[in-house]
Order: sequence, then structure tokens, then C-alpha cells
Amino acid sequence: MAQVSKTIVDKELRDLVFSELFTDNTTKYNFVRINDRQYGVLLVDSNGHERYVRVGAIVAEERDDMTAEELMQSEIDAYNAKQEAKAEKAKKKEAKIAKDKARREAEAQAKADEVSVS
Repeated sequence: MAQVSKTIVDKELRDLVFSELFTDNTTKYNFVRINDRQYGVLLVDSNGHERYVRVGAIVAEERDDMTAEELMQSEIDAYNAKQEAKAEKAKKKEAKIAKDKARREAEAQAKADEVSVS
């Protein structure tokens, strides 16, 4: 069986925990209090390994320059901007890969044409 990548496994586990916490009224998982800021749960990942998932509550500092709502919105906006930049970078990388592949194929074809003419 092929191993599922860490990125995919971790996202699946996070989605499972958040879905459980925010969509169901009854939980089928045993969340255990770890300390005054965190709860944890043991789950089995896509690769069949038992994993420990922590859920934490972070309270943001009060700020004089913005309200709590403004702070939350600024963090959402910053996250979305980073995701857009990441997507744009990936798009440029794909375009460069395609361009480089076409260039290499053209060079190989030119060499093949040169050899066949000789």
C-alpha cells in the first residue's frame, strides 16, 4: 500500500477534528483535557498509524489600535493573501516547467534534424 503524504494525512486529521467539533452535537471521539489550553484525541490516519491530535485555544492580546473583530479580520485577510500568493507562485512554476519542457523538446528535435541531414 502506498504511503499517503504527511501534508495530506495532517489535513485529513485536522478536517476530521474540526468537523467533529463544529458540526456534530455529540462527539464520537474521546477528547481528553491536556492542560488549561488544550484538549487531545487519538485517531488513526490514512496510513493506519495512531496519531495524537491537539486542539488548543489561544486568546489574542487586547490591542489599543484595533478591536477584536478587526484583529480577527486582519488575520483572515493575511492568511488569504498568503494563500493567493502561494497559488500564484505555483501557477508561475507550472508555466516555467511547461516552457522549459517545450524548449528542451525543440532543442532535441533540432539535434535530431541536424543528425538526419548529415
